Amino acid sequence: MDQTLYRNARIFTAEPGADGPSAQAALVEGGRFVFVGDEEGTAARADAAAATVNLGGRVVVPGFIDAHTHLLMTGQALGKVELTSARNLEQIQERITDARAADPEAARILGRGWLFDSVPGGAPTAAMLDAVADVPVYLDANDLHSCWVNTAALDELGITDETPDPIGGRIVRDGDGRATGLLLETAATQFVWPHLETHTTDADRDVALDRAFDAYLAAGVTGAVDMAFGEADLAAVERALTRHGGDLPVRLAAHWLVDNHGDAERNNAQIGRAAELAGRDFGASFRVVGVKFISDGVIDACTASLGAPYTDGSNADPIWPLDALRPAVVEADRLGLQIAVHAIGDAASSNAIDALEDAVAANGDRERRHRIEHLEYAAEGTAERLAALGITASMQPVHTDAAVRPNWDAMLGAERAARGFAWGEYEDAGALLAFSTDAPTAPHDALGNMYVATTRHSALDASFEPVEPELALPLASAIGHATRDAAISVGDGADRGMIAAGYHADFAVLDADPFTDGPQSLLTSRIVSTFVGGREVFSATVSA
Repeated sequence: MDQTLYRNARIFTAEPGADGPSAQAALVEGGRFVFVGDEEGTAARADAAAATVNLGGRVVVPGFIDAHTHLLMTGQALGKVELTSARNLEQIQERITDARAADPEAARILGRGWLFDSVPGGAPTAAMLDAVADVPVYLDANDLHSCWVNTAALDELGITDETPDPIGGRIVRDGDGRATGLLLETAATQFVWPHLETHTTDADRDVALDRAFDAYLAAGVTGAVDMAFGEADLAAVERALTRHGGDLPVRLAAHWLVDNHGDAERNNAQIGRAAELAGRDFGASFRVVGVKFISDGVIDACTASLGAPYTDGSNADPIWPLDALRPAVVEADRLGLQIAVHAIGDAASSNAIDALEDAVAANGDRERRHRIEHLEYAAEGTAERLAALGITASMQPVHTDAAVRPNWDAMLGAERAARGFAWGEYEDAGALLAFSTDAPTAPHDALGNMYVATTRHSALDASFEPVEPELALPLASAIGHATRDAAISVGDGADRGMIAAGYHADFAVLDADPFTDGPQSLLTSRIVSTFVGGREVFSATVSA
């Protein structure tokens, strides 16, 4: 087999205990690293005919693995009107006006990323959008758990004063019972998402998925875990496998989304579909590994389930109450599926742990690696419970970007907010901590994610002060959680996520050295090259 020697580099291996770059060269053969070490020792192991690549003293890290993302949705979001940087209603309206003018024949306007802080009183209304658009407008909130629509969209959706709230969601209404234009949780996922799917072609999805692949490779991301997979995603990935010769550009593991229909038979049918797909061989680059339950909402919209009320006196019931979650989790565990539970509030995460604990008791001891997603505000002792049960803490540093924290903090109050995103608790307890971005609820950029993790500053707006900077992590720890531990979280820890002999040669080359220049350089650093299986799949000048 052909060999390639990569030399004159500063290689961060992400092996346990690594605190910075420790190797200068790596030898790759057959798509895997066969030796990693100093220049002389590595070169001595290379064949005489080995190709040599001089990396110019640049920093090399394992390919990032986004351990919680929504790949097709990310590609679609990158084609929508960007609203996260719009800091007030006027800016939002201006961007909608511009979008309408840019494509006057468009049947509807799609936007993404608005923040509750940017809307007067945190209460978006249809009238605010009616003022600037005469076609249906659908604007995803930053966290994707709410959708803001105008009157034309409400009409298109068929939502009237008599339309009942779905289980786990709410059609926000005014004092007279009329829909205001804000759809929360399952009111968005069960009304808006299926409706827009009917207006999306396979060609649209194919373009979006390839857009996501390209964006991730340019960000140094070589693997991803999709956390809301459904039939449309599956069909798009199968077409992508054909289009890309049997191998996806980014290695992908998927969790099938299971909705709570309030009916055990319907719930179990979804779990059975996931088990069927988990047993199917899609090739080396894609597999279905488990199921995803969205057990509560988000703190910004006061839909996450807390042990004590929000500062406004409200609280939220879980989308999956424990009496419904427990049997579904036990069934999924019985079928050998990896279980991921979205749990943002402390009440929801406690329920999730209880259900996973019951699954172990019901189905007996065996090797398993279940996970809880987000854990933004969790009860004290949660980290220890996760460690004892071998449950992964799957968390997203970019969700605590200082620019998106004001409303989050206000809804919780200072005392609870001070323990938000407490990554160190999970490290100290010995729980596996996997980092990700949850794109498109946040930017997919891996380096920006590492910046937030290591500073608690904002990668979006430098004018914001850091939030609990004492909870920031060292750079080596943050990268380890986003590479090595992300791989372990889906059972790939034996051959992915590190730069070490026997591991797949998935790696990224940076144009700056944040280990010596400090975390601030992550904001200006760029990926020079990205490699998957030893093959360059992205170059800052030429991408493939």
